[in-house]
Amino acid sequence: MSSGGRRCSSSKRFASGVLIPLALIVAIPSSPLPVVRAGEPQWVEVRSPNFSVVTDAGEKRGRDVALRFEQMRAAFGTLMTKAKVNLPVPLQIVAFRNTKEMRQVAPLWKGKPTQLAGLFQGGQDRCFIMLDMSVENPYPVVFHEYAHELMNGNLQGEFDPWFEEGFAEYFSSIEVDNKQVRVGKVPEDEYLILQQLGMIKIADLFKVVQQSSTYNESGDHRTTFYAESGMLMHYIYDNQLMPKVGLYFDLQKNKHVPVEAAIQQAFALSPQDFDKALRNYVSSGRYRYYPIPSPAAIAPDKYTVAALKPSDSAAVLADIHLHSPDYQERARSEFEAILKSDPNNAAACRGLGYSYLQQQDFTHAGEYFKQASALDSQDPRVHYYNALLTFREGGLTRGAQTDEMSKELETAIKLDPGFADSYALLAFAQMTSGDSAKALATMQKAVDISPRNESYLYNLANLHLANGQPDQAIAILTSLRIADNPALAAESAAMLAQARRIKEAMQSGATPVPGGLLVRRSGSEAKSTAPAETTSSAAPVKPEEQWGPPKFVRGMLMGVDCSGDPAAVLTLAAGAKTLKLNVPDRKHVLLIGADEFSCTWNKQKVAVNYRENATGDTSVVSVEIQ
Repeated sequence: MSSGGRRCSSSKRFASGVLIPLALIVAIPSSPLPVVRAGEPQWVEVRSPNFSVVTDAGEKRGRDVALRFEQMRAAFGTLMTKAKVNLPVPLQIVAFRNTKEMRQVAPLWKGKPTQLAGLFQGGQDRCFIMLDMSVENPYPVVFHEYAHELMNGNLQGEFDPWFEEGFAEYFSSIEVDNKQVRVGKVPEDEYLILQQLGMIKIADLFKVVQQSSTYNESGDHRTTFYAESGMLMHYIYDNQLMPKVGLYFDLQKNKHVPVEAAIQQAFALSPQDFDKALRNYVSSGRYRYYPIPSPAAIAPDKYTVAALKPSDSAAVLADIHLHSPDYQERARSEFEAILKSDPNNAAACRGLGYSYLQQQDFTHAGEYFKQASALDSQDPRVHYYNALLTFREGGLTRGAQTDEMSKELETAIKLDPGFADSYALLAFAQMTSGDSAKALATMQKAVDISPRNESYLYNLANLHLANGQPDQAIAILTSLRIADNPALAAESAAMLAQARRIKEAMQSGATPVPGGLLVRRSGSEAKSTAPAETTSSAAPVKPEEQWGPPKFVRGMLMGVDCSGDPAAVLTLAAGAKTLKLNVPDRKHVLLIGADEFSCTWNKQKVAVNYRENATGDTSVVSVEIQ
């Protein structure tokens, strides 16, 4: 649980969302850090092999912070037997020297900053960790959320809340010194909570889902849920039960065995006996922990340090504000003030460009991204934003725009090979250019970096269909059709039915043309759900079901005909052409820039993605109100 922050869940990001690399590489300064006037904080950036820490608490404290996160990352890799640990959303760590400094970024409650020692601030494109270095131990809260990020980048599939939160609680209790990392020490408060509030029955704990009040509403039940989930994870590791946990999830998720029966079969214990075993474990007070030697490669004396100009440290704080709902409006003026004092600040240009991009002001966004590119051509974020801007302006159309978008994305990937969203957006460009095989390979790379990103998985399934591989698509869609996101679940169920029809058609000797790649957005931009198909037919796919690749058109919406409820027909003037575009179900069409579909839209600028079949019929995929 975070205090004021929110969990950064990449699995809900849309495939064309923005992603920011960890930080710019800095060099070891050739001379001592510059002297600053008394009372003014000197900001420095400490770079370890996998993290960037920006701090005004001094070089030594910055190295200590970087070491803590390197050690936790190494511990994760050791316990999960991962040779390479992925972080799906780039992370910037900012360590403030005191509480007053921390209050600059603290979430507001009734207009005043909240009191907290550590804050994890998530977003679709970037995550931040902020620490108050004047308190004794600011780490547990942010380590809990960082553990969630490690799971998102290294585990496949969704797990029940007890496992997700128990895992995060287990790793948040890491203790470190210069020689070793100690994983699995039980926090004293977990023991006291369970002693005072009692315990939830195992079967009931396992039945808690994302929508359960126990998981979402503040109070004793939620407090107990987190404490018991953490203690259960300690019990599982101490008794080497992880293989049985895997068996339980297989029985419960894949074979749909009821919770109580799955517990009995997987753990060879009845739920009642499991309750007794866990209570005895808690009351025994004998818990194991695992010492892991600190890898020599992450020794803090090998980290690089560079002093930051005041404008550079101000740009970091403005970037935090840009990603915080409480400070977002302030961020643009902060970037503008930085550029007044330092016109060549690339980070401020990039931040202003992203700010305008969020507001769909493509003209100003393009101007600032162009300036940022000229000032720092080695920033992968700028290249990605340039590509994203091209996509948002021109949609999915073949030609010079798609080629330019691909070039920018390939540059971003070269500069940062762990840039997951760059691969995802590049796959769209490659599919639009007609190279579905290359698009499939590129989207697979995005999934490899962020295996729990459901939008990536959905688009990967679509690309398998585009490449005539229905079996692979069916395997992915079978799991996605029970996703927590209702829109994604419905769309996946509909595509699953299509994939099964395509497979049956191929088995009968037909050569169907599969549907093209669909543009999916998640989070606040996912406004729709597609009607789920629940039956499968052995008949070959008909021409009217064979949708081609997506097309894009921008123009003036002259009117909407809603007489064929729930369908609608858009009359769109695009240059010298007038198009009639069909919306199969206006309640289930993807909308961008509008909360709901309106039959009264008239003389409205729009951008539309649609598909066309062999008979000339059209089906609108998305409508963007501009």
